Amino acid sequence: MLAGLVAWLSTSGIAAWAGGGGVYPLANVVHLFGLVMLLGGIGIVDLRLLGAFPALPAEALSRALTPVAVAGLAVMAISGPVLFAADAASLVASPVFGWKLAMIAAALVNAAVFRWLLREGPGRRVAAAVSLSAWASVAVLGRMIAYS
Repeated sequence: MLAGLVAWLSTSGIAAWAGGGGVYPLANVVHLFGLVMLLGGIGIVDLRLLGAFPALPAEALSRALTPVAVAGLAVMAISGPVLFAADAASLVASPVFGWKLAMIAAALVNAAVFRWLLREGPGRRVAAAVSLSAWASVAVLGRMIAYS
């Protein structure tokens, strides 16, 4: 199925559009901006749940910054496929890209578990540590794709 998607992208003209002109650099900058929003927003909330910034109320901080993080994730979900389309064949073959996708899945599962099961209690510190680690790993793996 993935090979079919890559073949279709290669012949549809989408790859040429995504990789040509100013589209790819613009999508790359937008993707990075989304990452800053995501990691900046949820990272501060995670750090607060881990004990940093004790003077700031965790719930108020979460209410203010979680929407920023979600918006950043949405920006990345829109720009990521453009970046993928520009270089799908090499990305599919990259183990680093595979690890990045796995870490995104792990971070999203962790967020769902936190949201529905761990809002209170000791498990929320573990979920915050997993979140911070997973999203930071996504950022590092995303940068490492260029070197793999």
